Amino acid sequence: MTYLNSWEDFEKEAERLYLQSPWKVRYTMKYVHSKNQLVLKMTDDVVCLQFKTEIAQDVRKIDKFINNLLRHMVSKEH
Repeated sequence: MTYLNSWEDFEKEAERLYLQSPWKVRYTMKYVHSKNQLVLKMTDDVVCLQFKTEIAQDVRKIDKFINNLLRHMVSKEH
């Protein structure tokens, strides 16, 4: 499991991963207080994508991404 360096790469790959197999994909988000980092992980048990950030502005990007992902999850199109 390696971390993707840029948010844009993570977002693109994570959305592709979800669209490939929406029933298998799950994500976790964890805040590591001692390192002041937010870690986002998305996996389908074969591919594991991770992104970590210490920048507060990235939280807005993550929020938009999660909202987009939830929109995919509740839509009737698959």
